[in-house]
Amino acid sequence: MIMPSHTNVDEYMSGLQGDRRAVMEGIRATIRQAAPLARERMSYGMPSFWQGSTLIWYAAAKNHIGIYPTASGVSAFAGRLRGYDVSKGTIRIPWDQKVPYDLIADIVAFRLRELGDG
Repeated sequence: MIMPSHTNVDEYMSGLQGDRRAVMEGIRATIRQAAPLARERMSYGMPSFWQGSTLIWYAAAKNHIGIYPTASGVSAFAGRLRGYDVSKGTIRIPWDQKVPYDLIADIVAFRLRELGDG
Protein backbone atom coordinates (compact mmCIF):
# COMPACT_ATOMS: atom_id res chain seq x y z
CA MET A 1 0.00 0.00 0.00
CA ILE A 2 1.30 3.47 -0.83
CA MET A 3 0.99 5.88 2.09
CA PRO A 4 -0.17 9.40 1.28
CA SER A 5 2.44 12.10 1.64
CA HIS A 6 1.41 14.78 4.12
CA THR A 7 3.20 18.09 4.37
CA ASN A 8 2.15 18.85 7.96
CA VAL A 9 0.49 17.29 10.99
CA ASP A 10 -2.83 19.10 10.50
CA GLU A 11 -3.08 17.63 7.01
CA TYR A 12 -2.25 14.17 8.40
CA MET A 13 -4.97 14.49 11.04
CA SER A 14 -7.54 15.68 8.51
CA GLY A 15 -7.13 12.38 6.68
CA LEU A 16 -8.28 10.38 9.71
CA GLN A 17 -11.91 9.50 10.30
CA GLY A 18 -14.16 9.87 13.35
CA ASP A 19 -13.01 8.17 16.53
CA ARG A 20 -9.55 7.50 15.12
CA ARG A 21 -8.98 11.18 14.55
CA ALA A 22 -10.17 11.98 18.08
CA VAL A 23 -7.78 9.41 19.56
CA MET A 24 -4.85 10.69 17.52
CA GLU A 25 -5.68 14.29 18.48
CA GLY A 26 -5.70 13.12 22.10
CA ILE A 27 -2.23 11.66 21.69
CA ARG A 28 -1.09 14.85 19.99
CA ALA A 29 -2.43 16.98 22.86
CA THR A 30 -0.84 14.67 25.45
CA ILE A 31 2.57 14.99 23.82
CA ARG A 32 2.19 18.74 23.38
CA GLN A 33 1.34 19.13 27.07
CA ALA A 34 4.31 16.98 28.14
CA ALA A 35 6.71 18.84 25.81
CA PRO A 36 5.33 22.36 25.33
CA LEU A 37 8.53 23.67 23.72
CA ALA A 38 8.73 20.86 21.15
CA ARG A 39 7.89 21.54 17.51
CA GLU A 40 5.55 19.36 15.52
CA ARG A 41 6.80 18.06 12.22
CA MET A 42 6.30 15.25 9.78
CA SER A 43 9.15 12.74 9.76
CA TYR A 44 9.22 9.41 7.94
CA GLY A 45 5.63 10.14 6.91
CA MET A 46 4.47 10.31 10.53
CA PRO A 47 3.67 13.11 12.95
CA SER A 48 6.47 13.72 15.41
CA PHE A 49 7.61 16.15 18.05
CA TRP A 50 11.12 17.55 17.83
CA GLN A 51 13.18 19.44 20.38
CA GLY A 52 16.80 19.40 19.25
CA SER A 53 16.14 15.81 18.19
CA THR A 54 12.99 13.80 17.63
CA LEU A 55 11.32 13.00 20.94
CA ILE A 56 8.61 10.72 19.63
CA TRP A 57 6.72 9.74 16.50
CA TYR A 58 3.15 8.46 16.40
CA ALA A 59 0.94 7.14 13.62
CA ALA A 60 -2.41 5.62 12.80
CA ALA A 61 -2.13 2.17 11.23
CA LYS A 62 -4.95 -0.04 10.02
CA ASN A 63 -5.16 -2.20 13.15
CA HIS A 64 -3.29 -0.18 15.75
CA ILE A 65 -1.80 3.10 16.89
CA GLY A 66 1.97 3.17 16.60
CA ILE A 67 4.00 5.05 19.19
CA TYR A 68 7.70 5.32 18.36
CA PRO A 69 9.73 6.73 21.28
CA THR A 70 13.05 5.19 20.14
CA ALA A 71 14.50 2.02 21.64
CA SER A 72 15.42 3.76 24.91
CA GLY A 73 11.86 4.99 25.38
CA VAL A 74 10.55 1.45 25.02
CA SER A 75 13.17 -0.24 27.20
CA ALA A 76 12.88 2.32 30.01
CA PHE A 77 9.17 1.57 30.36
CA ALA A 78 9.26 -2.19 29.74
CA GLY A 79 7.48 -2.92 33.01
CA ARG A 80 4.59 -0.60 32.20
CA LEU A 81 4.37 -1.87 28.62
CA ARG A 82 3.42 -5.43 29.54
CA GLY A 83 0.30 -6.33 27.61
CA TYR A 84 1.22 -4.18 24.61
CA ASP A 85 2.84 -5.41 21.43
CA VAL A 86 6.30 -3.85 21.51
CA SER A 87 9.52 -4.16 19.57
CA LYS A 88 12.83 -2.33 19.76
CA GLY A 89 11.49 1.19 19.23
CA THR A 90 7.77 0.60 18.76
CA ILE A 91 4.65 0.34 20.89
CA ARG A 92 1.49 -0.90 19.15
CA ILE A 93 -1.87 -0.14 20.76
CA PRO A 94 -4.88 -1.85 19.16
CA TRP A 95 -7.66 0.56 18.23
CA ASP A 96 -10.08 -1.22 20.56
CA GLN A 97 -7.79 -0.86 23.59
CA LYS A 98 -7.76 2.11 25.99
CA VAL A 99 -4.96 4.53 25.12
CA PRO A 100 -2.52 4.99 28.03
CA TYR A 101 -2.21 8.76 27.75
CA ASP A 102 -0.43 9.00 31.12
CA LEU A 103 2.16 6.48 29.98
CA ILE A 104 2.71 8.40 26.74
CA ALA A 105 3.24 11.61 28.74
CA ASP A 106 5.73 9.83 31.01
CA ILE A 107 7.65 8.47 28.02
CA VAL A 108 7.84 11.96 26.51
CA ALA A 109 9.11 13.36 29.83
CA PHE A 110 11.74 10.61 29.89
CA ARG A 111 12.81 11.42 26.33
CA LEU A 112 13.13 15.12 27.25
CA ARG A 113 15.36 14.23 30.21
CA GLU A 114 17.34 11.84 28.03
CA LEU A 115 17.98 14.60 25.52
CA GLY A 116 18.90 17.04 28.30
CA ASP A 117 15.79 19.18 27.87
CA GLY A 118 13.67 18.03 30.78
